[in-house]
Parts: sequence; C-alpha cells; structure tokens
Amino acid sequence: MRTVLLGAPGSGKGTQGVVLSKKYNIPQISTGDLLRAAVAAGSELGKKAKSAMDAGALVSDDIVIGLIRERISQPDATNGYILDGFPRNIPQAQALDSTLNELNQPLQGVVLLDVAFEELMQRLTGRRTCKDCGAIYNIHLSPAKIEGHCDSCNGDLFQRADDNEETIGNRLNVYQEQTSPLVEYYQQQQKLHTIAGTGNVDGITQAVSTVFGTL
Repeated sequence: MRTVLLGAPGSGKGTQGVVLSKKYNIPQISTGDLLRAAVAAGSELGKKAKSAMDAGALVSDDIVIGLIRERISQPDATNGYILDGFPRNIPQAQALDSTLNELNQPLQGVVLLDVAFEELMQRLTGRRTCKDCGAIYNIHLSPAKIEGHCDSCNGDLFQRADDNEETIGNRLNVYQEQTSPLVEYYQQQQKLHTIAGTGNVDGITQAVSTVFGTL
C-alpha cells in the first residue's frame, strides 16, 4: 500500500507512521531522515543536498524526489510505504505523482489526520521534555505528577525554544497556506481519507487501519 500521511505539526502523523510501519511491515519514509542518511553516506544526491544545506538554502524538490525514488526502489518497499512529511505543497505533489506514474506505482491513498487549530496549539505549546531521560509531558493534556519534574527520574522539565506560541503559530500558518491545498488536490483524485486525529493513539491507528484495508 503506497500512502501519504498528511497533517499539521502536532497532529501525530509521525507517531502514527511509526506504529503503522510496524503493523504493516512497510517503511515509514521521512524526507528529513532520507536527507540526513544521504548526506552521511556521501551519495551523489547527498552531496548536492549537503551543498544546499551548507549554503543555508532549501534542498530542491528534484533532489528530494530523487531520494524518494531511490528509497521506494529498495526491497523493503516492495509491498508499499508510508510517506511522512512529503509532499508539502502542490508542486511537490505534482512532481511526486509524475515520478510514481513513471514507475507505474501511483499512490493508492492519502490519509489526513485532522486536528483543530486550538488543540494543535495546546499540544505543541504545552510540551515539556525531561532534561535527563527525554520523557515528554504536556501541561494541558498529560502533566507530570509533580509540576516541573519528571515522573520517571525526577529530572527537570523544560520547554524547547521553538515550542513558544509565536513560533508554533507561524509553523501552523505556513502549513495552512502551503500544505492544506493538498487536501483539495487529493480530493479531486478521490484518494483523500480524513481521520480525526484526536483521542487515544490506538483508536486513531485503528481508524487509519480501516482505511488501509480499503486500499
């Protein structure tokens, strides 16, 4: 099953990608991971990506598509894959479609994890991380038993610098402007399946699995 997981920052698509990858024994393909691996390996595409990154520029869509093409050609992707974090806009979606059509492997479905803006803000601005063991809490949704201290190791909890309201608001606005048009794009292809990204993780996984069963 060849799929894309769509969702705003904080929607839980990374978490669901990991769980679904294990459940269906297909790779979760994150473009960030692909870029880091290509740079570390020193591949031709990796060198081009590193050059752009060192210059402070965005890595071109051509390079990212090339990395995806290489990745989905590997044996563990024979039965499908879950793309996480790509495409982010219409030109990327069109380039991805073009590449997959060349390979005669078009996307079978796209799953959108839909979460209200207010809840996304709560999830992201309320996040606190333990300095010692890395455990993650949320002051609104899953607070530590003792405020400011980890339940597991009693380490101090801190808020990441990029988890402030202004930064997160900007990230969500960028998503809304660039990525949300993909909803209509995939609706027109009759490939979009919208799942409420709220509730417990298992319940969301079950809802996505139901969609996967129809692809």
